[in-house]
Amino acid sequence: MTDDDWGDDLTADVLADRYGLTVEAVEQVPMGTDTINRRVLTTDGQRLFVKEYASTADVNAARSAWDMSEFCRAADLPVPRVWPDRDGDLVALAEGSAWAVVDEAPGRVATGAMTVARAEHIGMVLGKMHRVLAGYPMPERVQQTRWHTEPVASAVARCGTALSLARRQGHGDLPQVRTQLALRRQDLLAHVGRLRAGLPQELVTQALHADFARPNMLVLTDVVTGIIDFRSAQAFPAWELGCAALDPRTVATSDQWPACATAMVSAYRSENPTLPLDEVIACGRIALLYMLFSFYGATAAEYELPHAAEADLKQHWQERQTSIRRLLDSLEDLEDALRTSMPLPGEHR
Repeated sequence: MTDDDWGDDLTADVLADRYGLTVEAVEQVPMGTDTINRRVLTTDGQRLFVKEYASTADVNAARSAWDMSEFCRAADLPVPRVWPDRDGDLVALAEGSAWAVVDEAPGRVATGAMTVARAEHIGMVLGKMHRVLAGYPMPERVQQTRWHTEPVASAVARCGTALSLARRQGHGDLPQVRTQLALRRQDLLAHVGRLRAGLPQELVTQALHADFARPNMLVLTDVVTGIIDFRSAQAFPAWELGCAALDPRTVATSDQWPACATAMVSAYRSENPTLPLDEVIACGRIALLYMLFSFYGATAAEYELPHAAEADLKQHWQERQTSIRRLLDSLEDLEDALRTSMPLPGEHR
């Protein structure tokens, strides 16, 4: 029996014992870092997505994330249902692991850049979700804010750490990584001070999805059909808005990226007019700072990802590099466009 066969049988046993479901077929999904993911078809035609958590996973954090997911689904957001087990728990403990079972949502993760129409719909969904989550209890988990508070000298030192790690890993294109990290060091020293100086003095904090990025949205054409993989943390809405509006795949690969960002932020403002306007306009600046302080993807081997996931992470790093350059060149124009495009409270465009 192969490891996959053993895992399929284990999944069938857990679903029968903890959920009363009889499995017809199991297909492993070769993505994910802290979970083993499987698609399951039951004998009565249910199509489910099953997550088996690593033994080191924080079960309480997983429960918090699924609770937030259900809270948003109850508010008619496009969130797939999570199944409670026989004891009513959203995360089941069985066979030495934690498990979650979710309806398989329609749609797929988009692999290309956003269109303006899709960006607008994402903005509407995100605005509604932030408005709904403003009434959700503050999660224990706190989203990191290095982009806001970390000393520049510490981030510069991390450039050196990343390069040393790339050397130890035998990175396949070490000269390119060395050049990229040298440029990142220059950008941190040259731009962070002025970028931070343009931020509002206070930023709203609330409960958020905290990982509302392209891989965690399912779409059909230009419509969001599923929001998945809630992280559930307290964070700044302007940060999550900026990260979504300045999606690196779109900024790096599409000339329409300014129009996409403007359309998303304007639609967001229509659905969530309570976030202060200066924070809404600063979302692009925040996204740029976040990219500057992130080294995720500069090296990849330490994450021990499947081949497809590792390739996607390397692509993400390259796209962030391009996005930083484009945003540094165009930030003032983007913020001017956001100011002129914002709908008044109560106005829908």
